[in-house]
Formats: sequence, C-alpha cells, structure tokens
Amino acid sequence: MIPQTDPKANYLAHREAIDQAMRDVLLGGWYILGSKVNAFEEAFARYTGCNYAVGVASGTDAIELALRAIGVGPGHVVFTVSHTAVATVVGVERSGAMPVLVDIDPATYTMDPQSLRRAIEAVKASPPDGATAKAIVVVHLYGHPADMGAICEIARQHDLAVVEDCAQGHGASWEKRPVGSIGQVGAFSFYPTKNLGAIGDGGAITTNDAEIAERCRMLREYGWRQRYVSEIRGVNSRLDELQAAILLAKLQFLNADNARRRLVAEYYDQQITNPRIARPTGAAGCGHVYHQYVVRCEQRDDLRQYLRDRGVGTLIHYPQPVHAQPAYRGRLAAVVPLPETERAAGQVLSLPIYPELEPDSAVAVAGAVNGWHENSET
Repeated sequence: MIPQTDPKANYLAHREAIDQAMRDVLLGGWYILGSKVNAFEEAFARYTGCNYAVGVASGTDAIELALRAIGVGPGHVVFTVSHTAVATVVGVERSGAMPVLVDIDPATYTMDPQSLRRAIEAVKASPPDGATAKAIVVVHLYGHPADMGAICEIARQHDLAVVEDCAQGHGASWEKRPVGSIGQVGAFSFYPTKNLGAIGDGGAITTNDAEIAERCRMLREYGWRQRYVSEIRGVNSRLDELQAAILLAKLQFLNADNARRRLVAEYYDQQITNPRIARPTGAAGCGHVYHQYVVRCEQRDDLRQYLRDRGVGTLIHYPQPVHAQPAYRGRLAAVVPLPETERAAGQVLSLPIYPELEPDSAVAVAGAVNGWHENSET
C-alpha cells in the first residue's frame, strides 16, 4: 500500500538529528519553555521573515490566541472559509468571536476575495446579533497561498485585521513574501503530517508587532508577565522543549523537503493525463509547497475505491464543509452562498505526497489514476 502521507518516513529520513535533539533535552532536565523553545522561536521567526515567533501547544491554539492578542473577542465577527480543517473555525469560536463563512476560488481552493467583500457588506448592513466585523482569518490551503493582495486591500478598506492560518503553508510565499509575515499575525500548526511536523502537537504564532508578540506570550501561560501573577485571562498552551528541539532539528531540512514535494507534484502534473481528472493549478506569484496534491473528479468516490483496490492510499480534505457538519449546521451565520465550497467537497481527492515518496511509487500512483479512465470506459 502506498500511503497518502507518511510521517514515520520523515522521522527516519532525519532520525540522527531528531534523536540527538531529543537526547539533549532529556539530559538537560528542563522540559517546558526553556532554551530549545527560545532557539526554535528565533529560528522560525527568521525563516518566516518575522520579528517574532511564539510557540504554543497546537495550531488551533495559535488561531485562538492570535485573535485574542489583536483584540478579537465576544461581540465580534471573524470572516473565514468553510472549506478548511474544522480547527480554523474552532479557533475562531474559542476566541469568543462569531465565524462568518465565505466561499472559495475554485482554482486555488482559497478564500474568494469577491465572496469576502459581499460577506463584509452583508454583515455591516445587518450585523448578526449586533456583532461588529473585526478580522479575517485567511487559510493558505493545501500549501497554496491565498490572494493576499486582494484580501489585504479589502481588509484595509473595512478596517479589519488579517490573521493568516498557515497550518498547511510552511515555506509557502506570496509575491516572494513568506506566509505568516503578510497579515498582522500568522498561525502555524506542527501536527506530525505538516510540512514541518513535530512528533506530537505543537503550534506557533508569528508577527512583526512587539506588543502582539508579548501579549501572545502572556496568553499562552495564564496571562503571566511575572510568574504566578495573571495580568490578563490566559490559558495553558505551551510548546514543550522536546517538540521545540525536534522542530528546530527539522527546520534545517524544510526547504529541501518542500523541494521534493514540488518534484512529486511536477511529476503528477506531467504524467496524469486522465481527462476526467482535474489537476491542481497555481496562481501567479505564489510559491506552492504542496502540503497536499489535490485533484478533482466528478466520480471521486469511484476513483478513490479504484485506487484503494490497487494499493494507492488517498484522503479527502475535506468531505464536509464546516457549515454542513452536524456541530455547526444551522448555527453559523450564513450571509453569502457557498456554491464552490459545496461543489469542492464532493469532488476533491488528495493523492499521496510527502518528501520521501519513492519515484516508483509516484509512477504507480499516476499509472493507477490514468488506468481508472481506461477501466471506466470498458
């Protein structure tokens, strides 16, 4: 079986560096918010082109605390997409704000600026529960940056803050600017399958604003500036030393790993010729890092079963938009239609992609995808 993703393979590829990093922490005797967290935060800030990075316990926490750090809370509306990991919306709701969902661009699967504009205008004309529009959480989905030029201009026109959900965008860029450095704040996840993955949970917030960074540090540890004295209402969301050491060790390999992902994607682009399959497209000026290689097919479920029968693992990111899931159905504010979001949910399929994917496996994947066309005509 060719897995859709393989975090163990990434560990084995960098095993010596990771094992040494873990030994250093275990022997050092300091396991929470120590020198490894500080070193990783400094290195990750440099990597993302930001002045500051603040390690937290997960990507979901990163979204919540980033929003709270910029003053988002109860009585506020935050605009985001429904075609995303549910963690995006969870982070918004945990900040106390009300998520308002907008549609996606069908080519890039990222936020559609025109849908965003319509949603903002609708909220301002008829505020749901009297809430005030406050921020946008833009998701760089599948490793492809959103249209930050258009989105930031809309945000400027309506005096909204921009938070970047970069959980799938480590190393991606828009107009040569790293994601996480373009809005007021960036939120990253280090879940094990991410382009930069921990061996467990982890997250980080990036910003160029010293006050926002300081507030994030306080929020992640009970609101402390001085130990044991809570100045604001905080939480317990600390990146531990082991995960920070692992991430620091793996960060040096991230660009090379992303380059290998691009090679796999280029091979699929060239070799998948099945006319019933729509390959992913990239927008001009965007540095795609292919966290996922997502194709579209009207008979997606048939294709997925055909590939499974031939030993090719796939996943669906995501089978149900957030607004259609039982926990959210009928509860989230619906101010604009979401036709592209709903269409994508029934058609998208993520093929195997990870840095260690062997060429023979990529050949097998492309061959199986092309074979489905031949099989379906007989």
